[in-house]
Amino acid sequence: MLGYNRRLAAFEKEGGCIRVGLIGAGQMGRGLISQIEGMRGMRVVATADLYPERVKAAYRKAGVPDARIIETQDPDKADRAIAGGFSVVTSDARMIPHLSQVDVIVDATGIPDIGAQVAWDAIQHRKHVVMLNVEADVTVGPLLKQLADEAGVVYTGSAGDEPGAIMELYDFADALGFDVIALGKGKNNPLDVRANPDSARAEAERKGASPKMMASFQDGTKTMVEMTAVANATGFLPDVPGMHGPRAQLQELPRLFSLAADGGILHRQRIVDYVDGVAPGVFAIISSAMPEVHDTMKYLKMGDGPHYVLYRPYHLTSLETPLSIARAYFQREATIAPYCGLVAETVAVAKKPLLPGDALDGIGGYTAYGRIVTAEYKKALHALPIGLIGPHIRLKRPVAEGEVITYDDIEFTGKNVITTLREQMEGD
Repeated sequence: MLGYNRRLAAFEKEGGCIRVGLIGAGQMGRGLISQIEGMRGMRVVATADLYPERVKAAYRKAGVPDARIIETQDPDKADRAIAGGFSVVTSDARMIPHLSQVDVIVDATGIPDIGAQVAWDAIQHRKHVVMLNVEADVTVGPLLKQLADEAGVVYTGSAGDEPGAIMELYDFADALGFDVIALGKGKNNPLDVRANPDSARAEAERKGASPKMMASFQDGTKTMVEMTAVANATGFLPDVPGMHGPRAQLQELPRLFSLAADGGILHRQRIVDYVDGVAPGVFAIISSAMPEVHDTMKYLKMGDGPHYVLYRPYHLTSLETPLSIARAYFQREATIAPYCGLVAETVAVAKKPLLPGDALDGIGGYTAYGRIVTAEYKKALHALPIGLIGPHIRLKRPVAEGEVITYDDIEFTGKNVITTLREQMEGD
């Protein structure tokens, strides 16, 4: 298999181009547009966002001249424009999957309900879909993957997102026959489960991110969701609810992620976790039953064993997404997908005391944060998945701060796409 640089260059030389439809022109979407503009054999031909001027600005920053940008809500006009070499801007996200001139759709909204809708529409219209929306994946990903398989298209998470980067390490180690003990990521900031848009606003403004997104990083929800995606792709489980999350340096990880009987923190192997101190990297802890392999690892200065760490010190988020687009288009393969179903879940936990009648806002809001648990734990508690929360859910009874929110605590005042898909998935 040619490297994607050579494959894309040859594809372009033959007159080919992977035509990408993008939903969401926030930080991730803007980076994707600019990255792809510098590539061969691929182009973001249409982008949808509630604020079309944001899309136009993203295209301009990527070097696309105003004369080659067209705004329209008409799918026929959009298809003609793309065929003519124009870049289409629209506020209608649901138009993108209808376009015959689009091959692969990327959801970069980060909003679970929108991501579920985008993936559903893409699959119904026989388009490959790349999810920069782990929140939707851990809620209804197994159903979306099943539907994509049946439709003959690819449903995949993204390279560059931490789950995708971890999956690359896992696939590498597993293919070589190593025993994989643990999979994990670094967390960029100390865990603050009470973080909300107000407390996160200053850092968000410094980094050019939304306060809700920053709050979801600080309160741990994003980390929990990302490691849930890894769990559902590999079958690995959180060792304890919420994971251990130790503070440690890279060289400490092989000993730390050993069984307690051997001086580590684990109750079992094949687990997912995170570490405060190795961000922004991802890691895999590996071992082997072969003495000769240990001898070679020591010779290669990988440590004294019996555990070793594979570490990737970066993940380039949406700048790597084109690799997943190319992999889906050329090889019909996913970078990461929920191959094992829902073996783990991220459930909603109250950030503050909640009272009857209170509405749950969304991820990164004021009312709830996420905690990873095993699927059995979630089922026993009848816990509410974090990806379902929103103002269409109200409390029927009080929930104390730090308690898991259950289906018995809430009532739905309305339905949305992700709720409907979740019900369909659980009914199968």
